[in-house]
Amino acid sequence: MSITQDEARKQLHERGLRVTAPRVAVLRVLAETETPLSHTEVLERLGDAGWDPATIYRNLVKLRDAGVAPVVSRAEGIDRYALAGSRDDGHRHPHFACEDCGRVACLPAELTASMSVDGAWATSVQKAMVQLRGECPECLERAGEAPR
Repeated sequence: MSITQDEARKQLHERGLRVTAPRVAVLRVLAETETPLSHTEVLERLGDAGWDPATIYRNLVKLRDAGVAPVVSRAEGIDRYALAGSRDDGHRHPHFACEDCGRVACLPAELTASMSVDGAWATSVQKAMVQLRGECPECLERAGEAPR
């Protein structure tokens, strides 16, 4: 899902954030991806935009604090951000960290649908950061193992 500059500006205004060029760019990068991104991955996707890495990091923190881009994965101790609302759950769902290629991916909804919980644990489970580790389907295929 990508967003226009005007949509990004509107989203920032709605959250009470100042609209700056780096902030709009970071928001658009997060909107264009299906997977959570680290600070380094955001920098790579911005390319030669000319912004200082510290500026991009500060903007990620601002977006996180405003609830626009929460940290949804901490694989290997690295914060990875995702645009809230890119799924109906505010991006609070399990992720899979590949121990081979390092990719962090959202698990498909059909795999996680049975994880719903009622009762005293419901809110705790919904807010928990669930992360599975192993080899992703692409790495298994490269290793000659057929995905099931």
